Amino acid sequence: MAKLALVYGMRLFPVEDLQEVREATVVLKNGRTARITMHLLEGEMEDVRRQFEHSVGAFFDFYPEI
Repeated sequence: MAKLALVYGMRLFPVEDLQEVREATVVLKNGRTARITMHLLEGEMEDVRRQFEHSVGAFFDFYPEI
Protein backbone atom coordinates (compact mmCIF):
# COMPACT_ATOMS: atom_id res chain seq x y z
CA MET A 1 0.00 0.00 0.00
CA ALA A 2 1.27 3.44 -0.93
CA LYS A 3 1.95 6.02 1.77
CA LEU A 4 -0.40 8.92 1.03
CA ALA A 5 -1.03 12.53 2.05
CA LEU A 6 -4.58 13.87 2.07
CA VAL A 7 -4.58 17.65 1.58
CA TYR A 8 -7.71 19.53 2.58
CA GLY A 9 -8.91 22.71 4.19
CA MET A 10 -12.18 23.78 5.74
CA ARG A 11 -13.71 27.01 6.89
CA LEU A 12 -17.28 28.09 7.53
CA PHE A 13 -18.57 31.44 6.25
CA PRO A 14 -22.03 32.99 6.31
CA VAL A 15 -23.35 32.12 2.84
CA GLU A 16 -24.28 35.73 2.14
CA ASP A 17 -20.60 36.76 2.60
CA LEU A 18 -19.27 34.28 0.02
CA GLN A 19 -18.70 35.60 -3.47
CA GLU A 20 -16.42 33.07 -5.20
CA VAL A 21 -14.54 29.82 -4.62
CA ARG A 22 -11.28 29.52 -6.54
CA GLU A 23 -9.05 26.58 -7.27
CA ALA A 24 -6.20 25.73 -4.93
CA THR A 25 -2.78 24.38 -5.90
CA VAL A 26 0.04 22.52 -4.23
CA VAL A 27 3.69 22.52 -5.23
CA LEU A 28 5.33 19.09 -5.42
CA LYS A 29 8.96 18.39 -4.55
CA ASN A 30 9.80 18.04 -8.23
CA GLY A 31 8.61 21.63 -8.78
CA ARG A 32 5.41 20.70 -10.57
CA THR A 33 2.05 21.94 -9.36
CA ALA A 34 -1.16 20.02 -8.85
CA ARG A 35 -4.71 21.35 -8.60
CA ILE A 36 -6.98 20.67 -5.67
CA THR A 37 -10.70 20.64 -6.34
CA MET A 38 -12.56 22.95 -4.01
CA HIS A 39 -16.11 22.09 -2.95
CA LEU A 40 -18.87 24.35 -1.71
CA LEU A 41 -21.54 22.96 0.63
CA GLU A 42 -24.44 25.17 1.70
CA GLY A 43 -27.24 24.80 4.19
CA GLU A 44 -27.89 24.56 7.90
CA MET A 45 -25.06 23.10 10.02
CA GLU A 46 -26.48 19.56 9.93
CA ASP A 47 -27.07 19.77 6.17
CA VAL A 48 -23.45 20.81 5.64
CA ARG A 49 -22.20 18.06 7.95
CA ARG A 50 -24.28 15.40 6.14
CA GLN A 51 -23.15 16.61 2.70
CA PHE A 52 -19.52 16.67 3.85
CA GLU A 53 -19.63 13.13 5.22
CA HIS A 54 -21.21 11.89 1.99
CA SER A 55 -18.63 13.77 -0.11
CA VAL A 56 -15.67 12.35 1.83
CA GLY A 57 -17.02 8.82 1.48
CA ALA A 58 -17.55 9.30 -2.25
CA PHE A 59 -14.02 10.71 -2.63
CA PHE A 60 -12.47 7.47 -1.42
CA ASP A 61 -14.71 5.49 -3.78
CA PHE A 62 -12.82 7.16 -6.67
CA TYR A 63 -9.59 5.45 -5.60
CA PRO A 64 -10.43 1.80 -4.82
CA GLU A 65 -7.02 0.64 -6.08
CA ILE A 66 -5.09 2.55 -3.40
